[in-house]
Amino acid sequence: MTSSKQLNKISKFLSFVLRHKPEAIKLKLDENGWAKIDELINKANDSGEISSLDRTLIQAVVDSSDKKRFIISEDSQSIRANQGHSVNIDLQLKPVTPPELLYHGTATRFLDSILEEGLKPQERQHVHLSTDIETATSVGQRYGKPVILIIKALLMHEQGFKFYRSENGVWLTERVHTTFISKQ
Repeated sequence: MTSSKQLNKISKFLSFVLRHKPEAIKLKLDENGWAKIDELINKANDSGEISSLDRTLIQAVVDSSDKKRFIISEDSQSIRANQGHSVNIDLQLKPVTPPELLYHGTATRFLDSILEEGLKPQERQHVHLSTDIETATSVGQRYGKPVILIIKALLMHEQGFKFYRSENGVWLTERVHTTFISKQ
């Protein structure tokens, strides 16, 4: 039986190599962010960063993740992160019409900067937004005392901004200007 602590460690490792630093274990991602599972297992085990990684553990991480951070390809040969990449990849997401409002959770210490400059993707490819306040609160708590920002997503869309929805339901956009942000 695999412990939740072990699954969490593997999930963090997968996030690191599939979203930010595949080169840390000499892993190759294709242009769409996919890594061959067998190559991932071999390179991870050879690197010493994680021991005894296998398909069963990878599948357990994918299945147990409440945030559904990863997806395995239909042929079960590849894996990728659903979003949050700092490496340049094309997730092949199609623009979609967002709901009227979306939410962004952040920490109070970032609020002044956001209200001055808007939301930027920082080192990632997109700004991440959620459809509910609970998820946004959970995200904001990771960085300190949370504050929830309300994003006028449909109005942005009507003014030409593109929105995408990742496989796990996270809404993505390139940037949110201050005129579309209000504080809850």
